[in-house]
Amino acid sequence: MADRRVEAQDRALKRFLLIINCLLLSIGTCGGPLVMRLYFLRGGHRVWLSSFLETVGFPVMLIPLTVSYLRRRRRLSSGEPQKPKMISMKLPLFIASAFVGILTGLDDYLYAYGVARLPVSTSALIIATQLGFTAFFALLLVRQKFTAYSVNAVVLLTVGAGVLALHASGDRPNGESTKDYVSGFITTLMAAALYGFVLPLIELVYKKTKQPITYSLVMEIQFVMSLFATLFCGVGMFINNDFKAIPREARNFKHGEGNYYVVLVASAIMWQAFFLGTIGVIFCSSSLLSGILIAVFLPITEVLAVIFYKEKFQAEKGVSLLLSVWGFVSYFYGEIKQAKKMKKMNSSSVETELSQYS
Repeated sequence: MADRRVEAQDRALKRFLLIINCLLLSIGTCGGPLVMRLYFLRGGHRVWLSSFLETVGFPVMLIPLTVSYLRRRRRLSSGEPQKPKMISMKLPLFIASAFVGILTGLDDYLYAYGVARLPVSTSALIIATQLGFTAFFALLLVRQKFTAYSVNAVVLLTVGAGVLALHASGDRPNGESTKDYVSGFITTLMAAALYGFVLPLIELVYKKTKQPITYSLVMEIQFVMSLFATLFCGVGMFINNDFKAIPREARNFKHGEGNYYVVLVASAIMWQAFFLGTIGVIFCSSSLLSGILIAVFLPITEVLAVIFYKEKFQAEKGVSLLLSVWGFVSYFYGEIKQAKKMKKMNSSSVETELSQYS
């Protein structure tokens, strides 16, 4: 019975962490693209800088990592011979996290290139195709189990984004060539495919590592991933002379020099919330749920872009939004049914155990 109590406490803690990470993911998914697009709309032109900002906020992770370390020290009994380490990550996990980080940096560049050329409402729905790639790679890498409801959700959310291809250049920004628009469309789709591979890869790293995966270790993994993604994009910035161009861009920014730097900082914070929320959801649940939540929040981003940036809202976008919401409802209806089934099975097993002791 004591073991069951500990299991129940662990489940409650994971549910709490899942809620926190879902909130972080929602903030990052909705806010990140909007702030990035604001940079390009008001005079920004640096794609490498925008991709750099997606992960450069990683030093913020030192705050929760320090708090976690102090809590672990406080919980130690006075007779404990071994103190907790500030850094618990071992070399194999560090190398795996660094590799995933480089892939993330490449994905950041592809995504920023697309956002520079597409309306947010369009790029958001293209990114929703990521769910289909996530489901495919989750099946290959981590043997993800699918229910009829999750399959239905994947199909609906993927088709919903694919509907945009029927009207590929109907919302091309004024003054932009068809070539630029198509290249933005393709690179955004490539970004969706690559991140659809990265999510299950992170879950595979969790499963294969010989270290016990704690939330503190998850934050360390995020720190290393973001560090190497930032280094990757930083090299691109250096080659492209983006560091020298920042003061000039700031002076020419339509909202003023001060607001230019505010936009850069806000972008870094939003994207860090996105990445931490993503790997946190994978830790608490699965890469598939993480992909589904990203797809679910994208239509919200689309609506916000139409409101704030006066972007066009054609019939194709309406159909895509409807299919995305339908997919969201389908997935979580299936999850609720599965949770009730598991609860019923657990109750039956407890009753069986009690009857054996009576």
